[in-house]
Amino acid sequence: MDHTEIEVRFLDIDKNALVKKLLALGAKDLGEELLSEIIFYDAEHTWPDQHRLVRIRNGKDGIYMTYKHHQTASVYGTHEVEIPVTSIEIAKAFLEGIGLTAFRHQEKKRHTFTMDNVTLDFDTWPNIPTYLELEGQSEQNLKDAVLKLHLDWVRGDFTSARAVIENKYGILVSKLKVYTFKEQR
Repeated sequence: MDHTEIEVRFLDIDKNALVKKLLALGAKDLGEELLSEIIFYDAEHTWPDQHRLVRIRNGKDGIYMTYKHHQTASVYGTHEVEIPVTSIEIAKAFLEGIGLTAFRHQEKKRHTFTMDNVTLDFDTWPNIPTYLELEGQSEQNLKDAVLKLHLDWVRGDFTSARAVIENKYGILVSKLKVYTFKEQR
């Protein structure tokens, strides 16, 4: 089974205008939520430089444990394996038991839409502008959605969320222990 995440981000967007376009195009609004995450790295802390992590995420759809490895800056650049878990504490104990270290607690707000086999997430992290992330089953699905929204594919960002936060907005999130709306340290 292929676990390639097929996605693109668009920065510097007008969320209100895009939401209006999505609704006019018949997209389904799945609502907003606050996602709480714990990020794990290897004990030697080499994973951030390798663009790897394990995440436990708690949201309205449940708790998920995810391994992510952002290998290249392309639409197909991220390998992702995600499994549902029943307990944050048990998942955390498992990961620590195999030698991973809980490094950072983080939050983001997400407003999700679906349209034509594409998930469109407006992600808002602390202290940076909201951006749009599209994830689909193929590059063509994404390009079709981008065309409908009158976005420019060439302006898409194919790096990781961490790279966007660090490189575009200068917040060294890979060094922070807490990156939430109430606290960054």
